[in-house]
Amino acid sequence: MKKVAIFDIDGTIFRSSLLIETTNMLIAEKVFPAKTRNFYKQAYENWANRLDSYDKYINAVVQAFEKHIKDVKHQDFERIVKKTIALHKHRVYRYTRDLVKKLKKQNYYLLAISHSPREIVAEFAKQLGFDKVYGRIFEVGKNKKITGKVLFSEIINNKAKTLRLAMKKHNLTLKGSIGLGDSESDIGFLKMVERPICFNPNSILYRQAKRAKWEIVVERKDVIYKI
Repeated sequence: MKKVAIFDIDGTIFRSSLLIETTNMLIAEKVFPAKTRNFYKQAYENWANRLDSYDKYINAVVQAFEKHIKDVKHQDFERIVKKTIALHKHRVYRYTRDLVKKLKKQNYYLLAISHSPREIVAEFAKQLGFDKVYGRIFEVGKNKKITGKVLFSEIINNKAKTLRLAMKKHNLTLKGSIGLGDSESDIGFLKMVERPICFNPNSILYRQAKRAKWEIVVERKDVIYKI
């Protein structure tokens, strides 16, 4: 059985959101209509001006994506994903990037669990040498167009369930395991691993980390802090 290291991607390795960047590229390439940006423009402004939360911004982007991804040709989506990752693949945090490299050399099984679409996560994680990725799976119809339906959502939306599935499927052990996340959606799998690390945590995860005495790491500018 192989030791496993579990990583969230958005905000943990990638210094933005893969879904946000892909949605913006879909608009730029005219796969999504220009008006798509209206769904999250105000939410972005509120967050950028620190008048409202990042969660409301990302949720607005998710709603815009889900509304407009229906009936998009899957090959067009894959093309945009590749273009997006090629443009942004180096936009990563140094701490998590270097930790991935270190664990890879130590023969850890590298597992990425994300709520972004699987195509985006897989394209991004491939360059870092991940062994397996789990992301949201959008159904593709017989006409090769995305239907808008999300498959296996009861598992993908619960990262602890996703980890248990991966352990069983890939013969993994939690002995010596490591997990990294940045928000409350990662708490489920962080509770399971031997070494949970909260990286640039939001307030909910930060409070949980303080209660549970988990490691907290913050990367700001060119300085890495351990709290």
